[in-house]
Amino acid sequence: MTTPALDVSHLRKSFSRPGSDIEVLSDTSFTLEPGATLALTGESGSGKSTLLHLISGLDRPDSGDIRVAGQNITALPDHGLARLRRERIALIFQQYNLIPSLNVADNLAFHARMAGRRDDAWTNALTERLGLSGLSDRMPDELSGGQRQRVAIGRAMALRPALLLADEPTGNLDEGSADVVIAAMLDLVAETGCALLLVTHSERIASRMSRRLHLSHGKVRPA
Repeated sequence: MTTPALDVSHLRKSFSRPGSDIEVLSDTSFTLEPGATLALTGESGSGKSTLLHLISGLDRPDSGDIRVAGQNITALPDHGLARLRRERIALIFQQYNLIPSLNVADNLAFHARMAGRRDDAWTNALTERLGLSGLSDRMPDELSGGQRQRVAIGRAMALRPALLLADEPTGNLDEGSADVVIAAMLDLVAETGCALLLVTHSERIASRMSRRLHLSHGKVRPA
């Protein structure tokens, strides 16, 4: 039996506010198989980003378990979570988060190099696949939004992660650029066999994933 790339089981998370606690996630459970793509939708403030932060180890749940490629990450110390993000999980954000002092080529190689997995042949292939071949020496502020996000995708996929988390990756892009970015991401996910969990408000983008879940009132349900 294939080990799920992601297994979220009975997850709960609350935040304290003056006079009360707000439960953001309540008994949330789902799995994601290797090579599968999942869109997570929900209203603003429903807890989508909180869930991604928990899965990536940037925050800790009140209870429940999160397993990435079979490893229960809820029991890991901080340095173990940092290693997990460095070696097994890649993240793509709405704001790109490229390193402004590095050119395109160095941004692409950064995550894999930090994990000790730099593979120049694979990085070069990503550069070609993502239409960035003529941009390797450019700095992030010399790129369009769509180009920056393609660099962010390349940086993430250069790692060959087990799990790719994308938080509104097309939120700052026009429709045409968004289509190019999503197509590139899906092609690379299919090629590498990693799993993709993508948070989006766009029904059009969500429809391109193999599964959809909707987060509301702390629980996920099929969308």
